[in-house]
Amino acid sequence: MRKIEKRAVLCLIIALALIAGLGLFCFRFVTNASDWAAYPYNRHMYSNSGQLLSGTILDRDGDVLTEVKDGERVYYPDATVRRATVHAVGDGSGYIGTGALTAFADRLSGYNLITGGYSPLGSGRNLTLTLDAYLNVTAYNAMDGRQGTVGVYNYKTGDILCMVSTPSFDPENPPDASSAEDGVYLNRFLSSAQVPGSIFKTVTLTAALENLPDLKDRTFTCTGETTVGGTVITCPKPHGKMDIESAFANSCNGVFGTLAAELGGDTMTKYVEQAGLTRRMSVDGIMTAAGHYDVSEADKGQIGWSGVGQYTDTVNPCNMMTYMGAIANGGTAAVPRLILDITTPSGIPTSWQRTEETDTLVQGGTAAQVKEMMKNNVVQTYGTDRFRGLDIGAKSGTAEVGGDKRPNAWFAGFLDDPEHPYAFIVLVENGGGGASVAGEIAATVLQACVDKF
Repeated sequence: MRKIEKRAVLCLIIALALIAGLGLFCFRFVTNASDWAAYPYNRHMYSNSGQLLSGTILDRDGDVLTEVKDGERVYYPDATVRRATVHAVGDGSGYIGTGALTAFADRLSGYNLITGGYSPLGSGRNLTLTLDAYLNVTAYNAMDGRQGTVGVYNYKTGDILCMVSTPSFDPENPPDASSAEDGVYLNRFLSSAQVPGSIFKTVTLTAALENLPDLKDRTFTCTGETTVGGTVITCPKPHGKMDIESAFANSCNGVFGTLAAELGGDTMTKYVEQAGLTRRMSVDGIMTAAGHYDVSEADKGQIGWSGVGQYTDTVNPCNMMTYMGAIANGGTAAVPRLILDITTPSGIPTSWQRTEETDTLVQGGTAAQVKEMMKNNVVQTYGTDRFRGLDIGAKSGTAEVGGDKRPNAWFAGFLDDPEHPYAFIVLVENGGGGASVAGEIAATVLQACVDKF
C-alpha cells in the first residue's frame, strides 16, 4: 500500500511538472514566438544568405527604401540614399541591430499566432518609417565624410525625421564585418555614448536654477582660469564679468565648474538622472545606449569638471535630443519613434502607433527659463544670420576626448515654432569647434526640414 502511495505521489509530481512546463511554454510562445519566427535560420522568412524575404520598408513620403523582387532583397536605386538610410533600414546580413530589417523583422513578415511567420501571399507587410529620405541625404551630405551623427525629431509627435550615422556604407556592397573599420555597422545616434562637453551645461544650469536662489543676482568674473577645490578649470579665453545668462552664452567653464561643485555630487546626479541621460530609452523597442555620470568618488574639482561635461561624463545622442525637446516643450516631450505605420500590401492598417510622453525631464518653470537662455545663446553668441528665419534655441559643445585627438563637436537644441516643433542633435567626432562645425550642419538640416514641412 505504501509503495502505491509513493508512486501516486511521484506521478502527481510529474503531472504537475508537465502542467507547469506546458504553461511556461504557452506563455513563452505568446510572448516570444515573434522573436523565434524572426530568427535568421527560419527559412520561411530568410534566404540561405540571411536576407529577409518578406516586407517592404518605405520612408514617410512613400519612397520604397527596400523590398523583395524575384526572391531577392533590393534597395533604393540611388547609392547616396542607400548610404544615408542604411542604419535605419538595415543591411542584408543583420549586422546593424537597429535596422528595421532586424529590429522589426516580425512586423515586416506579418507574424501572427495562427500562421506564424508564414505569409499566404508571400509578400509580408509594408512598414513606413517616420524618416524622410531627403532629409537624411541632406544630413549625410552635410557631414561630408566626417564621423558622427545627426538627429531631428518632432517633440510633439515623436516622429524621428532624420537619423544619420557616419561612416556609412552601401548595403548593396557591404564591407566585410571582420575587417570593417570606424564602426560602420554602429548606429551612433541610438547605440553610442560620447563625451558631451558643454551641451551638458544645460543640466548644470537646470540644477543651479532650482537650488541656488540667488543665482540670477550673482555676477562672475572669468580670467581664463578658475580654481575649484584645488583644481584649475580653464576656459579658452577670459570672459570678464558676467551674469548667469552671459556665462551660459559664453559657455564659461569656470562658472559652471564652480556651480557644479557648489551644488555637490548628489544634487548633480539627481538632475542628470531626471534628465534621462543615464538610462536606456526604448525607440519602438530599440534600446538606446545609456549615458554615464558617476561622481561618487570625485573630489570638488572633478565634480566641477563633470558640470562642464567632462570628467567621465558620456551621453547618448538620442537621449540628449529628447532632453532638448523637453526643454522646448515645458518639461516633457514625445518619446522618439521610428515606425509611422504598418499596413498589408493592399494598404489595410495592421497597427496603430500612438504617441507616448516621457517622464518629466525638467520642471516646467525651469524649462521655460532654460529655453529662453538657449535662445539668447543664438542671439548673443552663435548669430541669428546663420539660422535665418528660424526661431531657435541651442547649446554648442567642444568636448575634449583625450590624447592628441581633436575635440568632439556638438550642437543641440530646438525650434520654438508650433508649426515646426523640432529638437535636434549634431555630433561630429573629433570635429573641433561645436558652434562652427556642428552648428553649420544643424543650420543646413533644420532649414531643409522647415522648407519641406
